[in-house]
Amino acid sequence: MATKKNLFKFLAAVLIFIVCDVWIYRSLLGSFRSYYKQNSLKEASLFAQTAPEPPGRSGAGPPDQADSAYYGDWLGRTGEVLEGGEALILGIDENFNFSPAAGTDSALRLWTEYSGGEEFQKGLESVYYLLPYELSGTVESMRVYLLPIADESGYDISGAVMIAVPEGGAVQFEKLLRNLSLIALLIFAGLLGVAMFARDPVTGYAVIFLLGIALVFVAYPLFESFRLTFMEAGAFTLEIWKRTFSPNYLISLWGSVKLGIITASVSTFIGFAFAFLTERTSVRGKKLIGTLATMPVISPPFSLTLSIILLFGNNGLITHQLLKINNFSVYGLGGLVLVQTIGMFPIAYMSLSSVLKSIDSTVEDAALDLQASRLRTFRTITLPLSLPGLLSAWLLVFTNSLADFANPLLLAGSYRVLSVEAYIEVTGRSNMGGGAALSLLLLLPTLSAFFAQRYWVNKKSVVTVTGKPSTHLAELASRPVRIILTVFVAACLVFIVSLYGTIFAGCFVKNWGIDYSFTLSNISEALARGWQSIANTVTLAAAATPVAGIIAMAAALIVVRRTFFGKRLLEVLLMTPFAVPGTLLGISYILAFNKPPFLIVGTAAIIVINYIIRELPVGLETGAASLRQIDPSIEEAAQDLGADMSRVFTSVVLPLIRPAFLTSMSYTFVRSMTAVSAVIFLISARWYHLTVQIYNFSENLRFGLASVLSTVLIIIVLAAFGVMQLVVRDRGLTEKSIVR
Repeated sequence: MATKKNLFKFLAAVLIFIVCDVWIYRSLLGSFRSYYKQNSLKEASLFAQTAPEPPGRSGAGPPDQADSAYYGDWLGRTGEVLEGGEALILGIDENFNFSPAAGTDSALRLWTEYSGGEEFQKGLESVYYLLPYELSGTVESMRVYLLPIADESGYDISGAVMIAVPEGGAVQFEKLLRNLSLIALLIFAGLLGVAMFARDPVTGYAVIFLLGIALVFVAYPLFESFRLTFMEAGAFTLEIWKRTFSPNYLISLWGSVKLGIITASVSTFIGFAFAFLTERTSVRGKKLIGTLATMPVISPPFSLTLSIILLFGNNGLITHQLLKINNFSVYGLGGLVLVQTIGMFPIAYMSLSSVLKSIDSTVEDAALDLQASRLRTFRTITLPLSLPGLLSAWLLVFTNSLADFANPLLLAGSYRVLSVEAYIEVTGRSNMGGGAALSLLLLLPTLSAFFAQRYWVNKKSVVTVTGKPSTHLAELASRPVRIILTVFVAACLVFIVSLYGTIFAGCFVKNWGIDYSFTLSNISEALARGWQSIANTVTLAAAATPVAGIIAMAAALIVVRRTFFGKRLLEVLLMTPFAVPGTLLGISYILAFNKPPFLIVGTAAIIVINYIIRELPVGLETGAASLRQIDPSIEEAAQDLGADMSRVFTSVVLPLIRPAFLTSMSYTFVRSMTAVSAVIFLISARWYHLTVQIYNFSENLRFGLASVLSTVLIIIVLAAFGVMQLVVRDRGLTEKSIVR
């Protein structure tokens, strides 16, 4: 309760924590500065002892080329031993004054500008008596040391060394210590505030936990990526965005948009044909059609591209070997549309299938009873009712096409798309800011399509108000139409099966396109070279799966069942990764987690976190949809009996949404096994990903090895998907019969 007494206790506790926090911070900072000063001076002194003895000089002046060459090896080691260090060797002239003998340009400039100062002169006097000296403060953010070089006897001075070392490491540590102290204060205040003022502390802790995840792993990386697009050489600039909006990259943007529009339109058409055949006709083999149609979704992104190359590439089995076509190229827009359509039409199919199944056919029955033809009923009733689903399916495919990275990487040829351009900026040109800007540019068409779709749908009302829902659907397809649809769907499925058959056949071909003789060497070599990446991929995906499932279900419960300040913001942050291209998320993670306090780039943790955050929106939406179908009174009854939020979640909610929970985990595992766009930026030599290795084999024309690893990946993913289907069965509650 927010009483004055509790408020006073809260402020007093926070004040006490601030005092303790500041005391701990200042103590650690003082100890660190003392240690850093002593250790840095010791390291510089030890390194100075390895300096060659400078020759005596007849007079002051700049170092000559002979001296620079003589000391070149030692000077070159300065930056290696003392990170970023610069050195200048000082000789003693006939008037017993120090003068430069050899050194780096930066060190010589520092000597020229600052050696006449009082602090420098004090240091040179100390060095003259064989005492090392550290200048107080810094010179141009450099810690400067003046160190003596003793002669052979060790009792007299023969020269000196000036070493300047950037204090970046010390500054970064002090900044980290300060940030950790502030974070500790915020965490303490947040937890204490929830404990003292919240009616349901467990919910408060869950909200803080989810908000922390969203801020650290969603908002912070994207902010770092956006910030870098305005920074160049450490200064604010708009040059990166000027280059991004240049005609060169706008061509790539139009290439991505054009590819997305064509792919989304064709995929939505094919998906609707599949959905209409399986949900609104009495065709046989619906389960087989649905299983084969969803195969491209649960298979590696490179698998279909690999099959297209093996069949229709420059040395393809069909184009080169059978048809002897030499001037045909599958690379470019046509090949990309083909591969993306096959790989993405199942998204439209699954979305439209549920839409067509959920339509109440009462209005259709009424139209047919009034002697309306089947075509007119479909055109005036069924199609308008399906319009929101059609637009949503189109938007989903369009978004996935824009963010697609794997297929254009292998099949784009001279056709330019923005996702690949962003990858080249980062890996080929080491331009993180440019890559981030190009990835952010991809959000423009995605958001434009989203708002256009929302505007169009909101203009029209397609709601059917009925009483008890009907248990049957009217078959709107005449026999000729049903035959045409069946032939079309069968042809598509045969083509899809042939593509997967090509991958399997490629495992046993010695050298596809040149030597088609049978061999088993591909299997042994691929497994020997790819075993570690297989183990890594399965391990990382298995580690992310349960965590992602639990977090998604907890987030769904909080979003659907609880009301709190900032709920909408939390929901938007948790759903953001779904709209962000994978390349942008990968680049953002490199920028955010390659420095303190989250230095995890190159570890397994960053890959697992990426899996969890990337697939969290799907689990959240799945759990939320299931929760909305459950009467809240069940949870309220448990709370009335004394169960707290955690007990309600584990003993009541989780069992009721078990299918959604298992579906979320299965989806996370499948997507983690087949991920490419973000993971390709985050992998390391220790934690290599199977899909990246498949890409490397394909790029190096080792199609046999790529086929073997693709087959292994398909088997693993299908096994996981099969287990999910066995555990989560359709109870037939939504089944409807087709009435002719």
